Amino acid sequence: MQVIDKIFDEERSLYNLKDAEVLNCTFAGEKDGESVLKECRNISVRNCSFSLRYPLWHVKKFELINSKMDEKTRAPLWYSEDGLISECHIDGIKCLRECKNINVEKSIINSPEFAWKCSNIFIRNSIINSEYFVFDSSNVKIHGLEMSGKYSFQYVKNLHIINSKLDTKDAFWHSENVIVENSIIKGEYLGWFSDKLTLINCQISGTQPLCYCKNLKLINCKMDGCDLAFEYSDVQADIIGGIVSVKNPKSGVIQADSVGEIISENPIFPSKGIVRTR
Repeated sequence: MQVIDKIFDEERSLYNLKDAEVLNCTFAGEKDGESVLKECRNISVRNCSFSLRYPLWHVKKFELINSKMDEKTRAPLWYSEDGLISECHIDGIKCLRECKNINVEKSIINSPEFAWKCSNIFIRNSIINSEYFVFDSSNVKIHGLEMSGKYSFQYVKNLHIINSKLDTKDAFWHSENVIVENSIIKGEYLGWFSDKLTLINCQISGTQPLCYCKNLKLINCKMDGCDLAFEYSDVQADIIGGIVSVKNPKSGVIQADSVGEIISENPIFPSKGIVRTR
């Protein structure tokens, strides 16, 4: 079945559509209908334009390719699974909620609250602007992402990021089992309360990074303008270049080419971390 070159604006216009291609269609109009592709199965949506709320809910086995969702497309993909989003431009708030097995590639996405409570998400070669990005999600892989927005990756579990640029703050708070490789991480208060956060060949900038961490590792990383780092953290760190200041590390060894200041004052917890310079 094919649905080609049509305009839909009614409620649930293509409800429960199965084994179909939806090509060059527009979902917009005076009737302002919601949930146009709800409960669909095995569909390919290509070269389409969306301007209605909740278009793809409870959808299984889908492709969304070379399509656009504007800011009126509120909560565009919820409770869906086994999907591909490729070469799309999405501006709808709250895109991806409680979805699983979703691949996102070559897309530009502006969506506050993107990918909350999802699992098995793979994002590559995309640009995403979002607050609380990938909140409370699990089993996430990211390769070649340019991300901007506050409060990213909070409460995430089992995350692997490679070759990405992250312009954020309060990132990785309460995260668990995260690896970031060959990436740039810009932002304040990085990684607080994380467990098993590993940064490899990364460039880090921002005040008060990596405090209250458990099982923290930094391998061959650079820290630019980072002060008051590692407070009350269990850390093993090998830093290229200098650190502005280190404060009250709880345990472990921090090694750098230089440390501007080692602060040991009024510790609440035992602070036995060792700081070494080469």
